[in-house]
Amino acid sequence: MTSDPRAERAENAERAIDGAPDPRDSRLIVLDMAGTTVADGGLVEQAFDVAARHLGVEPGSADHAEKLAYVRATMGESKISVFRHLFGDEAAARRANTAFETAYGELVDGGRIAPVPGAREAIEALRAAGRTVVLSTGFARVTQDAILDALGWQDLVPLTLCPADAGGRGRPYPDMVLTALLRTHATDSVRRIAVAGDTSYDMLSGRRAGASVVAGVLTGAHDRAQLESAGATHVLGSVAELPALLGVV
Repeated sequence: MTSDPRAERAENAERAIDGAPDPRDSRLIVLDMAGTTVADGGLVEQAFDVAARHLGVEPGSADHAEKLAYVRATMGESKISVFRHLFGDEAAARRANTAFETAYGELVDGGRIAPVPGAREAIEALRAAGRTVVLSTGFARVTQDAILDALGWQDLVPLTLCPADAGGRGRPYPDMVLTALLRTHATDSVRRIAVAGDTSYDMLSGRRAGASVVAGVLTGAHDRAQLESAGATHVLGSVAELPALLGVV
């Protein structure tokens, strides 16, 4: 790592001559939670089943299958937004969302989640190298906090974000990524942001925010083809590989 700031700026300028930012220049790292840094073993679908039954959608029905397919396709999106699409009116969407968040929280409290192998170590390595790391989610704050508490991650990063923290819009909007930049002041350019996630909506959010690194990981909902079609600049086996991509290890 270059110690002279003038030399570092010269190196960065040289790397950018071809117009392609170097991943090593990333200073703000925005990471998704479930499926990216947190392994939840399909708890989203289990909690959706509870919410669907609460709204009168019977498991095994064509309606249930159609709605579950939409949930799978929109993994990473704000859950209330998903339920607004599925159930139409706001009151029904909020009932479904409350049932979902309650069910998911109970599963979390039951010990049904764990860190993705190497995730904590990757975050710690990035922070030790001077990078600012933010954890973001499509869940409500109460669920995000339950996950952080269950993993003992309350103090792992300086900032965690849910859609409500960014004005209410979750992914695929860029709002949470840009809120991370505004809250942390970690860099002076969106081109020095790296985003990592396991869904197409994570990729879209990162691209729309202007991040130069939008890394898909294969530990969650979507496969390589889905991630690349949504704009992934890199596809990694897991978030454990991110420090190497960013030149930290």
